[in-house]
Amino acid sequence: MSPTLARLFVFLQRLTPKYLLTALVRYVASIRVITIKDFLIARFIALYDIEVHELRHPVPSGFTTLNDFFIRALVDGARPVDPSHDSIVSPVDGTVSAAGRIDRRRIFQAKGLDYSLTDLLATDVEEAERYVDGAFATIYLAPYNYHRVHAPVAGKLVAARYVPGALFSVNDMTVRNLPGLFARNERLVCHIHTALGPMAIIFVGALNVGTISTRWTGDVSPRRSGVVENIDLRDAADALSFGKGDTLGWFNMGSTVILLLPPGSGDAFAGLNTGARVRTGEPIGRFGKAE
Repeated sequence: MSPTLARLFVFLQRLTPKYLLTALVRYVASIRVITIKDFLIARFIALYDIEVHELRHPVPSGFTTLNDFFIRALVDGARPVDPSHDSIVSPVDGTVSAAGRIDRRRIFQAKGLDYSLTDLLATDVEEAERYVDGAFATIYLAPYNYHRVHAPVAGKLVAARYVPGALFSVNDMTVRNLPGLFARNERLVCHIHTALGPMAIIFVGALNVGTISTRWTGDVSPRRSGVVENIDLRDAADALSFGKGDTLGWFNMGSTVILLLPPGSGDAFAGLNTGARVRTGEPIGRFGKAE
């Protein structure tokens, strides 16, 4: 697509009633009438050429809604998890949008575009400082991808914050033409303690992504505005620890996950190239050094 058409695409998104459209998609995806939901699932499979042989439940009878199919579970062993003690595995099936070093407090988005680490985390400076000169990986989930998010390493959740924001698309065209995209959109920031150092896992919401869900927070619905919300984790105390590859949460439709590592891990994602397709459980990097 030409640069002019790409800019037009982003401009039209600015005019689109994104929350209304997302609510409409959520409504359609929640229809339980069997004939309608079976039709929607069949059309979705045909449109995106979804592999159904690896699904845990039969299609379409094993799914109550189209959204239930979006967050489909896979059969055991469908995504083997690399067992190396220092490996970081892909948390999702998706495409690498960008990866590499964090340049002081700037994270690369696309050619000519970056955004602030502090803006992304939307929290106090001390917390953002943990990742200055660290490493990052941004992975995009297309609508056809498996939508569950798994643990890239074993660890324990120590804090979670919901950041309200916009709902721009996070596809490649928008990434390349909308400055600060990931710091604009709504997101759920999860801070993890691991045996090899801290890590942040960021669930980024997007157009048509009606809800971000995790094992600790339940469903977190998008809000147009408000302040950063610290998630109360007391009711989830028994589930705060997890193993590498465990399910952490899921998106409706497609979206993006961003991983952040601290200084000393600057080359952690050195072999991860923009545009590469990754699958849950396969190694995408390694920790630089122990904490």
